[in-house]
Amino acid sequence: MTFGRVIAVFVLLTVSCFASDVDGKWAGSISTPNGDVPVTFAFKADGATLTGTTGGPQGDINITNGKVDGTNISFTVTLDFGGMPLTINYKGAVAKDQIKMTLDVMGMPIDLVVKKAA
Repeated sequence: MTFGRVIAVFVLLTVSCFASDVDGKWAGSISTPNGDVPVTFAFKADGATLTGTTGGPQGDINITNGKVDGTNISFTVTLDFGGMPLTINYKGAVAKDQIKMTLDVMGMPIDLVVKKAA
């Protein structure tokens, strides 16, 4: 029984180490036909839960449904276009100094790389 508890603690600490890599501010840009649009993220992981905000032309927006699974993250952002909600689903892989993400905007995938902000 004691050995099982030691393993459980080790697994929880290992997950926490990966999750903490996502904490902080990240910045990048999305290429559009009208030019590059800067985006920022502020993430905070608490175990398997990811919270934070994203910033862009509409200001700071809270992320929802945030999850951390090892080095993988996922979350949702809902934008308001004059009363019409637009939900964007994000999935990403966290590395030491960058996160490679794919956004799903109405079924269209868009790739995005953000770098850890200084």
